[in-house]
Amino acid sequence: MPDSTLIVTMGGQAQVVTFALDWLLAQGEQVREVFVLHLLPKDERTRRAVDQIAQEFSGNRYQGRPCRLNFRVMQHGPAKLQDITTNAEAEATWQTVYRLLGEIKDQQQRPLHLCLAGGRRMMGLMALSAAMLICGHQDRVWHMYTPTEFLARAKNGAIMHAQPEDGVGLIQVPLVPWGAYFPAFRNLAQPSTQIIAAQTAWLDETERAHCQAVINRLTKRQREVLRWFAAGLTPQEVAEKLKIQLVTVNNHNGAILAECRIAWNIPDERRLTYHFIREKFGPFFKTDQA
Repeated sequence: MPDSTLIVTMGGQAQVVTFALDWLLAQGEQVREVFVLHLLPKDERTRRAVDQIAQEFSGNRYQGRPCRLNFRVMQHGPAKLQDITTNAEAEATWQTVYRLLGEIKDQQQRPLHLCLAGGRRMMGLMALSAAMLICGHQDRVWHMYTPTEFLARAKNGAIMHAQPEDGVGLIQVPLVPWGAYFPAFRNLAQPSTQIIAAQTAWLDETERAHCQAVINRLTKRQREVLRWFAAGLTPQEVAEKLKIQLVTVNNHNGAILAECRIAWNIPDERRLTYHFIREKFGPFFKTDQA
């Protein structure tokens, strides 16, 4: 198994780092470097967490094996952040994580494990957003599960290493690696809001293409039914609006959804209703009218 790098978000609970690392090592991962993402310690609890983690990596070794420890504090320009309370601080957090992930991928070429275990929720969300642009198919994002009873006993680093019977584990978070599909995204030196807007624009265009493909295959009456569903009407309301029988509306609905299955490649076992039409075609027609 190749060497890998672990990145963990941390607040005042030092054990999230060791719990994540121990779990990955137990799965056979060869973690050679750990990055701890955190805010500038502003209380004794957070400062103690930083010290506790540092003590676990004496001489760049962990549990007798080579493993380098790095701390990365969220920054806004030259200032280190103590909290994330504004849009500007959230953006700075995103930029900090985005640059770090880019540096690691460029320099190490190793698989990454990103564990969103502790710290401010916003830090974890920004880390996930950045990972979608930087990470590839070989990288993993994890959420940590800790049983409630054991969590209470391990609080504030009282227990730094969980045993298998304690039930601590990592749960994989699905990751869409947009940067792997569209490498140009990785090179966009723009605020996260602009990058997300670029992603959204591409997704919107894809959805529009699906919608247009369905419309092109419908009859004139089916298009009328689709438009009223897209406007938010129920089948009964569509029947009244078009002065046709409800059973006729339902037949048209079935034909429309059959075309939707083809356009969106939706398996037969997934149930679709007229709500799907409203969700997909409502924005389509609003954009056309704008």
